[in-house]
Amino acid sequence: MSTRIVIVYHSEYGHTQRQAEAVMTGVKLVSDVEALMLTVEEAKDQWAELSSADAIIFGAPTYVGGPSAAFKEFQEASSAAVMRNGYLWRDKIAAGFTNSGTRAGDKLATLIQMVLFAAQHGMHWVSLDLPPANCSATGSEHDLNRLGFWLGAAAQSDVDAGPEQAPPKADLLTAEHLGRRVAETTLRFAQGHPRR
Repeated sequence: MSTRIVIVYHSEYGHTQRQAEAVMTGVKLVSDVEALMLTVEEAKDQWAELSSADAIIFGAPTYVGGPSAAFKEFQEASSAAVMRNGYLWRDKIAAGFTNSGTRAGDKLATLIQMVLFAAQHGMHWVSLDLPPANCSATGSEHDLNRLGFWLGAAAQSDVDAGPEQAPPKADLLTAEHLGRRVAETTLRFAQGHPRR
C-alpha cells in the first residue's frame, strides 16, 4: 500500500496555489508516495480522505499576521469533524507553508499557528531542514530558503505581480524541498524506520 500525503491549502490570488503545486512536485519526487492537493473548501467535504492519509501539509497565505480566514475556517471545522471523533489525525506527519507580500510579513506567526493546529491533533511536525540563505556577501536571491524560515516553507510575492510571476523560483524550489522532505520522512515512518 502506498504512503499517502494530502496538501490542504487556501489561495485567494493564486500565489499560494503555486507554492502548493511546488510542494506537490517535491512529494512526487519520492517513490512509493501518492499525493493529493485539496483546497480548504474541498477538504471540508473530504474528512475521511484526510483521516486516511499518512501526512497532511497545510498551506495558507499570511494576512494581517496570521493565516487567511478561509484557512482558519477549515481549522475550526476540523475540531468537530476530526477531534471529536477520536483524534483521527493522531501520529500523522504534518508540515506547512505560507506566502505574503513582504519578506517577513509575520509569516512566522502563520507557521506557528499551523504547528499549534497540528499539535492539537496529535500530529508530528516536520521542519524545513534548510539553513537560512542570502544572509552573507556570497548569498543570493536565488538561494533556497532565501527568507530564512525554519518551521516551514515561506514565500514572498510582490503585491502587484500575478501568480504567473510570483512567488520567485527560489521560493518555489524551497516549497519543493519541503514536499520532498515530508514525503521522505513520512515514508520512513510508514515503514517503521523513523530515523535515517
